[in-house]
Amino acid sequence: MQITGKVAVVTGAAGGIGAAIAQRLLEHGARGVVVTDIDAERLGETGRQLAADHPGCVEAVAGDAASTDGITRLIETAEREFGAVDLYFANAGVTGGAGLDASEDDWSRSLDVNVMAHVRAAKLLVPDWLERGEGYFFSTASAAGLVTQIGSASYAVSKHGAVAFAEWLAVTYGARGVRVSCLCPQGVRTELLMAGTRSEDAAERAAAQAVLDAGALLEPLDVADQVVEAVADERFLVLPHPQVLEFFRRKGADYERWIAGMQRYQESVARPSR
Repeated sequence: MQITGKVAVVTGAAGGIGAAIAQRLLEHGARGVVVTDIDAERLGETGRQLAADHPGCVEAVAGDAASTDGITRLIETAEREFGAVDLYFANAGVTGGAGLDASEDDWSRSLDVNVMAHVRAAKLLVPDWLERGEGYFFSTASAAGLVTQIGSASYAVSKHGAVAFAEWLAVTYGARGVRVSCLCPQGVRTELLMAGTRSEDAAERAAAQAVLDAGALLEPLDVADQVVEAVADERFLVLPHPQVLEFFRRKGADYERWIAGMQRYQESVARPSR
């Protein structure tokens, strides 16, 4: 799919990967981009910055992109201001609590934002895309969705769910014009990751440190460049960190050995430094 002249929605776009994706879409000629985030203040600033460089092409709508009402509002805003939605970037995400200490509310929110937000958006968008014969659903998951996450069970499980739902969409509707991509980055310099390094919870700090130790820390715009390339190629699996593919292959080749290795790695991360 070509981005030029298309209409897109990007969730979780107050900063980080979402804001970077919106910027690159506009730079590549998108006719209109609707950005959203639950953080109204940061979103407003990001929206103003984007609109300054691309006047008349940006709408910022604060709200909860995990709710059906919130997603409906985004779609209606895009249709009113720019036209029918061509690309939907389900990028919003939350981390959840650490380990088995995570509360029921932590689990509910993680599953709601990281998985069900994607399901609800697809339910609203895919029927129209099937009629038009074209549409693009871009899911932001995580390397944790292919391998796992040290520390946060709710994050690991919900990101696995995001990958699984993207796979199902691609298998079920890909031959009918609905393109699907799934972004699975490792360490990216976002507030979501960096907040973990400042957490008062030792398990959350260890989880964030595990990500930092696993490979290069990428900038959001570098990831967004790969997102744009994936859309042009209509590529399903988008891996900004190439080593994630090797991790995934090792896991599939010998699950027992991979689990044993991850157990050792978890112990090394949790061990206090001297």
